[in-house]
Amino acid sequence: MADEPLVLGIETSCDETGIGIVRGTTLLADAVASSVDEHARFGGVVPEVASRAHLEAMVPTVHRALKTAGVTMADIDAIAVTSGPGLAGALLVGVAAAKGYAMALDKPVYGVNHLAAHVCVDQLEHGRLPEPCMALLVSGGHSSLLMVPDVTSDVRPLGSTIDDAAGEAFDKVARVLGLGFPGGPVIDRKAREGDPEAIAFPRGLTGPRDAAYDFSFSGLKTAVARWVEGRARDGQPVPVADVAASFQEAVVDVLTRKAIRACRENGVEHLLLGGGVAANSRLRAMAAERCAAAGISLRVPRPGLCTDNGAMVAALGAEMVNRNRRPSLLDIPADSSMPVTVTQA
Repeated sequence: MADEPLVLGIETSCDETGIGIVRGTTLLADAVASSVDEHARFGGVVPEVASRAHLEAMVPTVHRALKTAGVTMADIDAIAVTSGPGLAGALLVGVAAAKGYAMALDKPVYGVNHLAAHVCVDQLEHGRLPEPCMALLVSGGHSSLLMVPDVTSDVRPLGSTIDDAAGEAFDKVARVLGLGFPGGPVIDRKAREGDPEAIAFPRGLTGPRDAAYDFSFSGLKTAVARWVEGRARDGQPVPVADVAASFQEAVVDVLTRKAIRACRENGVEHLLLGGGVAANSRLRAMAAERCAAAGISLRVPRPGLCTDNGAMVAALGAEMVNRNRRPSLLDIPADSSMPVTVTQA
């Protein structure tokens, strides 16, 4: 609808410069400039490299998004930007750009929470979010279970990672196996050639006395490393595909088991997957199987909307406008440790 707000979203929390343009719940453009190749030789994201890459990519990526959407900056009704959590320097680039555009255009700016944006992006594909819904967000920096009565103002954390996030564990295990960086996509591909039951890797925090909704993948990562080291020490070849498949199965089993439990125990009938690891094919398949068995409706954005992007920020900004949320002040900070309970800065 032409009378719905046209919102430009800016995402720079890590190594992706994402610019999205959304009208209401309709995605018009999703432009991304990634610096992942620049980080690959270091085996992980280097904050200074990421910040400089955002500086170089910002204006060209904005122009590309505007061209794709067929609009001009003068047509934009509001600017939304990830103000946290994330890498401090990377966030500063996006927040500074958003402030500059907002001042130049005399338009409101909304500093939004990265995790809430990962939830809201599903509206671009499957329509309005059911309220409440349960969100399982899984990425390189986060493994979280969230109760979401209102994505713009009421996001309640039920559980989170107490050590390594799932995506971080994927990266570290990929390094152990010599598969490169980032680890998630390559382990997903390699696992398809292996046997997920070949090796009985541990399932962290799944005992009767463990925290019901929290996650721990550090022990799993260490177990994989020790298993591989043991094979090498004994002069035996490492079955990379089997290790990848067994590791991935352990991660996905824990994530989906706890998510289903959270839905059942809190009377929630809708589960949403989000975050970069939600692009994992085995996670999507197991979530679908277990949700179907439990009578829970599953919502999963397409893989391109699961990873960091500007569309998700624009989607949350548009929802803020639709619900008449007050815009942020022009002195909004870049908050690297912004809690998920704070949906807007």
